[in-house]
Amino acid sequence: MKGCNLPISTTLRYAEYYEMQEIFDRLYERSKANATKGIDLYKIIISRENILLAYRTIKSNTGSKTKGTDGLTISDYKIIDEEKFITGIRKCLKNYHPRMVRRVLIPKENGKTRPLGIPTMRDRLIQQMFKQVLEPIVEAKFHHFNYGFRPNRSTHHAIAMSMKLVNLSKLHYVVDVDIKGFFDNVNHRKLHNQLWNIGIKDPRVLTIINRMLKAEIEGEGKPMKGTPQGGILSPLLANVVLNDLDWWISDQWKTFKTKHQYTPTRNKYQALKQENLKPMFIVRYADDFKIFTNSSDHANKIFHGVKNYLKENLNLEISPEKSKITNLRKRKTEFLGFEIKAVKKAKKYVANTNICSKKKQHIMNRGRELIKEMKRNNSTKSAVAYNSWILGIHNYFQYATNVNLDFGDIAYRLNRTLYNRLKSIGKYGIPINPPSTYKKFYKNNYKTFEISGVCLYPLADIKTRKPMNFSQDICNYTKLGRERIYKRLEHQGAKEIPILMRAHLPNRSIEYLDNRLSKYSAQQGRCAITGEFLKAKFVHCHHIKPLSLGGDDTYNNLVIVHQTMHKLIHATNQKLISLYTKGLNKKMIARINKYRLTCELEAI
Repeated sequence: MKGCNLPISTTLRYAEYYEMQEIFDRLYERSKANATKGIDLYKIIISRENILLAYRTIKSNTGSKTKGTDGLTISDYKIIDEEKFITGIRKCLKNYHPRMVRRVLIPKENGKTRPLGIPTMRDRLIQQMFKQVLEPIVEAKFHHFNYGFRPNRSTHHAIAMSMKLVNLSKLHYVVDVDIKGFFDNVNHRKLHNQLWNIGIKDPRVLTIINRMLKAEIEGEGKPMKGTPQGGILSPLLANVVLNDLDWWISDQWKTFKTKHQYTPTRNKYQALKQENLKPMFIVRYADDFKIFTNSSDHANKIFHGVKNYLKENLNLEISPEKSKITNLRKRKTEFLGFEIKAVKKAKKYVANTNICSKKKQHIMNRGRELIKEMKRNNSTKSAVAYNSWILGIHNYFQYATNVNLDFGDIAYRLNRTLYNRLKSIGKYGIPINPPSTYKKFYKNNYKTFEISGVCLYPLADIKTRKPMNFSQDICNYTKLGRERIYKRLEHQGAKEIPILMRAHLPNRSIEYLDNRLSKYSAQQGRCAITGEFLKAKFVHCHHIKPLSLGGDDTYNNLVIVHQTMHKLIHATNQKLISLYTKGLNKKMIARINKYRLTCELEAI
């Protein structure tokens, strides 16, 4: 659903490699200034750099091996010549008609299924091309309290803001509105208008998006409404749809222009109270959102107001049985796997959070499955899989204020299964000399099993961490924002990569060209033989196992070397070898010989 599961620093580096970052920054600035009219977005989308950036992003995504209705994966594009690949994508877009979308049903925790639409690999590449160019425009217009499927934001930011509204703003009433089948009921005509209003003013781009939305779904035909979950562009489009709701609620209170003056000592919210308005703040993650307010009367009015707004302005219905108003001082509310309740502490109420009951049960069920798997397959792989799962759920739920109690309870209830299943195949006790990876995350005073040399992570060993609110300074599309995300590449190779990217290498697969860049970056621009920094013009990419001997263009089969060293690896003329080895030490010659032997050549 997310479209791209790469680390944000990786996606930024990719944009820099392909010289798209400055273009994205300008689109963001123009959108902020409401000045996107007249920009030829289609031209940017079909640019060579944007197409190759989309390919690199898709290839690095774990979903790149998922087949569409045509049975192809990203691997089927690796043998294509770069120019042929780019020409083919551009030709396809001139009269674009998406291929049929594969329908997949994903099991949900409640026993039901979630329908996903998996486009073909070609259509995923095209959607990624569009997403890259549209994202900076819409990001400039999205509301601050929208945290779902956006760069740098997470569920934990949504939980942190919810807790802040309870703790500091003293908003103890929550309006829960569940939109009935949101992704299946988005109105295409309304979405077209919303895209135009938000800054996507290129008719060709809007036409192609409309065709994407109407792509035929396997076994169902062409949809007349909805954005299929599973498409790369779908999360962005869903956020565009609900952005109007975010700002409508915000304009009722947070961004309302007051008649009364306010200063740092007499803040805006004090001034807003004099306007006789209903205080309300929305916290949204995709189609899951909560509206916080300060009284039952206000909550009832907000509930009906939002219900009417969704129906009249967005053509969306709510689910009455799942929509409700909650007084957090009396009852808890569930949000993104957490339970939130306001409990009295001294003279005030503060937010207490737990893992919700359904999630706890799901954790226990999954734990039992993994323990049984370790019993069946007494292997390092099954133990590592268990540890990976433990670390994942700890990382997600560590922000619950009562997480230690919750995991203590889960561990107690799983302990019998763990002990009975593993006592015959593992060693039980407090780890004496656990590996550094274990010590990095966990203490040594918890008893656990050692399976095939792997110490299992203890479920109960966890402490709560304070969730941090999202800093609005962080942004992919401003220089300051990127500096907040990561420290820029310090090695000189950062300047050489765009030059390498522009190099014309005929008869090379797109996989080779892409992995060549990755290898150069990984080696920090240094020759694998001499260790010297290489300017782009001296860079050669050597196949460790030559193509003629069955080698391929995969990342692990490539290494960056100086062009002279590359000639030396393949040289058979003794005079040439003598010439090129001058000045090399024994270690350098040993490295050359290692590569020569793989090429079935004699050592020098």
